[in-house]
Amino acid sequence: MAHRDTYIAGVIRKAHADKGYAYGYFLPSWAPRNFVANDPKLARLLEEATHKLGELNAYARFVPDIDFFIHMHETKEATASNKIEGTHTSIDEALMREEDIVPERRNDWREVQNYIRAMGFAIEQLKTLPVSTRLLNATHKILLTGVRGSGKQPGSIRKSQNWIGGATLKDARFIPPDYHHVPELLTDLEKFLNDDDSTLPLLIKAGIAHYQFETIHPYLDGNGRIGRLLIILYLIDQKMLDKPVLYLSQFFEKHRQAYYDALDIVRSKNDLEQWLKFFLVGVSETAQKAVDTLQAIIQLKENDHLAILGLGKRAQRAGRLLNYLYTDPVITVADVAKELAVTAPTANALVSDMQQIGILKEITGFSRNRIFIYESYIRLFSDSDKGEEAA
Repeated sequence: MAHRDTYIAGVIRKAHADKGYAYGYFLPSWAPRNFVANDPKLARLLEEATHKLGELNAYARFVPDIDFFIHMHETKEATASNKIEGTHTSIDEALMREEDIVPERRNDWREVQNYIRAMGFAIEQLKTLPVSTRLLNATHKILLTGVRGSGKQPGSIRKSQNWIGGATLKDARFIPPDYHHVPELLTDLEKFLNDDDSTLPLLIKAGIAHYQFETIHPYLDGNGRIGRLLIILYLIDQKMLDKPVLYLSQFFEKHRQAYYDALDIVRSKNDLEQWLKFFLVGVSETAQKAVDTLQAIIQLKENDHLAILGLGKRAQRAGRLLNYLYTDPVITVADVAKELAVTAPTANALVSDMQQIGILKEITGFSRNRIFIYESYIRLFSDSDKGEEAA
């Protein structure tokens, strides 16, 4: 049994680079099956995080048309997670078509779209597959195909040394285990995740699993995004969440330096508890924000349906358009015509009505090929990001 005073995160092993440069890589211990913590603060944080997550799951279960909003949660997560990796696409841009993105920002846009597809794929696969190396590899392949990192073995475990921070191994902040150890480390992690006999609380297991994955760093690229996705996959797989409505990337981005420090301290001081405290605070804060967002969506929907009633005989058609906007809040007149099966003039008039009552906003300034957004809805997912830059 791994007590906090006896837990050893791993050891430094010496290796030699191709050109003879000696370096030390970190070889982590197996994921602790029965980690015992005596810190009352950790126990309180676990209780609070479990309660908040339960509230979110219950709330999401009874929100009407919750599936309408899942895509927005996934889009927000994709933009936040990719931002940590240096990709800068706003949530507005992420919701647009590729042809509407300025050419110099399309590579970033494609990375975000890949992440959204990878998330959707992985969550769907949980219906038939456990959280496993097989699932993560397949997800990783979608993540990196056709974008930056496409030359770094998408879908395959690395066959060479990688590092974190710095330009080379010489100035790296952290050097993960030699690639020869990666298969056995992932096998251990997979067993840890699917060990039904473990007495560890599920949120503690999720936190340990994320730390373990990030330390193994099994891919040449995309480790951070897959590692963050691993959290939500595990919580859904273990039935702590029915829907994918909790994503921690925004919290990790907001507290980026603290996040890196918390992971590093586990390795350098064998202090797993402080990482778990940080992780559980993130779960609590993120779950509460998700509940607040869902409550705000319900209120917005009620207010906008009341506003639509003022359109008289056009209200029924406007209501259909409003429901469509919850799944696709960035549209053109042609989109409206197709979705509602109406003529272009009718669609144009309807869009104009929605502009006048403040539901739609035109963002291009063009007289043709105009793009409209359901701004108040999008802002519910992006307002919380304002002013929250990484430390």
